[in-house]
Amino acid sequence: MIFVRDKGRMCNNLLQYGHVYAWGREHGRQTMSMRFAYKYPYFHICHTRWHNFPTYAAVKWAAKLGLLPVASFDRPDADSDRLEALMLDSRHIVVEGWQARWYDLFLKYKEEILQLFAFDTRLLQTTGRLLDSLQPHAVRLGLHIRRGDYARWHGGRFFFTDRQYIAQVRQFLALHKGEQVQLLICGNDPTLDEDAYRQAFPQCQVVFPKGNPGEDLCLLSQCHWLMGPPSTFTLVAAMYRDTPLCWIENAEAPLAFSRFDQLFTQIK
Repeated sequence: MIFVRDKGRMCNNLLQYGHVYAWGREHGRQTMSMRFAYKYPYFHICHTRWHNFPTYAAVKWAAKLGLLPVASFDRPDADSDRLEALMLDSRHIVVEGWQARWYDLFLKYKEEILQLFAFDTRLLQTTGRLLDSLQPHAVRLGLHIRRGDYARWHGGRFFFTDRQYIAQVRQFLALHKGEQVQLLICGNDPTLDEDAYRQAFPQCQVVFPKGNPGEDLCLLSQCHWLMGPPSTFTLVAAMYRDTPLCWIENAEAPLAFSRFDQLFTQIK
């Protein structure tokens, strides 16, 4: 059994586990995500065998006491060949580190990964009620506004103001003239100026779901188009339905949409 010790936030964890799951499938090994055994209970995987708090706690302490080997892909220059050999030779092992990446295998088993991370039934019921309240047959744009830690990450390079986000949405609307557009805005800024968006887009149905991370992810995955700063959150949302995604890297640049398979290798 390969126990995946995740780091970072929810969607970082999801992608990290997906890489190790794909490697395990290719080599006939079972895998278990330690983070989804007790945290982020929004997905099918959380209800599968071994994904529970007692297993998480037992593995955590076994690794801490040196009873389980650990393969740490924690640096870009990690000796991947040696670590993979250790994974093959060990009956039980903990794998950790953001550099545990097998892009080709991830894509090969992507549909299985999506099945594991299908949304929980209760969560689908909650998000379904909101979606049912929206006007049908409209173009649905999901906008992810991330601030918080982005004020410091990469020197604040992807920390954008409401004015800049509004300008980006205006570009999108110019490309969809004559179409009815819904704007779903999710994010982590409690001081977001919601009125500024409603006033800027009176022709749109503007919605601020304010759900938990699983609900927001689910709602974004149900949009026809996605926009936001580079983030694993929008990337994973785009993965579910191969939704076109515009990563806003320069708030002054024209919009450019890509797909999951092209973007996920760019996450650093």
